Amino acid sequence: MKEGYDFSNSIKNPYTKKLKQQISIRLDIETINYFKELSNETGIPYQNLINLFLADCATRHLRPKIAWKSNSKAG
Repeated sequence: MKEGYDFSNSIKNPYTKKLKQQISIRLDIETINYFKELSNETGIPYQNLINLFLADCATRHLRPKIAWKSNSKAG
């Protein structure tokens, strides 16, 4: 190895924005099975399909429709 390197003419890596971060996530078995079936139909790995779906949701700023059940009892 050289004692020093000159990076003054280097260019920024164009792929840094496309980096992915590995995480651990808990999904329902039915959800995983859905994407695995879709994977068999499309030939796209199921983890890629999940990422594509979530990326589409994020791009379109979709929010889940959540209705929380109230635990309060009328008295």
